[in-house]
Amino acid sequence: MEEKKITIGGQAVIEGVMMRGPELVATAVRNPQGRIELEVKPVNSIADRYPIFKKPMLRGCVSLFESLVMGIRSLGYSAQMAGEEDEQLTDKELAGTMIFAFALAAVLFIAIPTGAAKLFHVITEDPVFLNLMEGFLRLFIFMAYIFAISRMKDIQRVFQYHGAEHKTIACFEAGEALTVENVARHTRLHKRCGTSFLLIVMLVSIFVFAFLGWPDLAERIASRIILLPVVAGISYEIIRFSANSDNCLLGWAVKPGLWLQKLTTREPEPEMIEVAIESAKAVLPEDKIPAGTGSYR
Repeated sequence: MEEKKITIGGQAVIEGVMMRGPELVATAVRNPQGRIELEVKPVNSIADRYPIFKKPMLRGCVSLFESLVMGIRSLGYSAQMAGEEDEQLTDKELAGTMIFAFALAAVLFIAIPTGAAKLFHVITEDPVFLNLMEGFLRLFIFMAYIFAISRMKDIQRVFQYHGAEHKTIACFEAGEALTVENVARHTRLHKRCGTSFLLIVMLVSIFVFAFLGWPDLAERIASRIILLPVVAGISYEIIRFSANSDNCLLGWAVKPGLWLQKLTTREPEPEMIEVAIESAKAVLPEDKIPAGTGSYR
């Protein structure tokens, strides 16, 4: 029987990288003294306890929620290790942060676009057209947001760690030893990137919401929120299958996400790659770490 391939993913944090493996999640951060600090925790996915959440469509929603929780926790840890915060987030603070983030996203990417789309009533009353205009407004706001934060100096450094994360994963997937030299040669663009996922969500939502009619503002906002799990599920399946397929159509479907990563990733410094390698090593089983992999702690 063919051995199951191990998949790892991650995200950039403050002065570091979080990686998630099959059973562990690790956050590696370079502290102000130049040492690499490492936190490793079990994944504890709800899908492991309730296998139904591994089914198509449902797994995308679970992945999105768990990635958000792990990402915020890792950001809190990285801020503390980098000397920017005194304490990590408590569970109460984590819940509050997630509620605030969701509310802000709902206002920015749902309420504002669907409210502004009424301006197109002067052109036509066709609900399909109005919904499409709403979708393109949402996409425009998303792209403008990404472009704006990509100009910030501190965020550019996070984007360098983002590039280090992608390069390290690409090096591992190529079966090469995880060394600074090997990792640096790989691309900083990756099909399974969260940035690509968000862009696919924006594009899929345009088509899903196009045929919902044009009720009042409150109903439009509610329908978008209710159908968000459906949009996330479809988007996740597109990303999942495109990463493991040579299908031309799927390949073109994820190309916009790869293009967008040219904004959200930067070429990392060698010291950043070292951090990403240590994070990746921490989530891999001992026998799966490629021979010749370097040690940087």
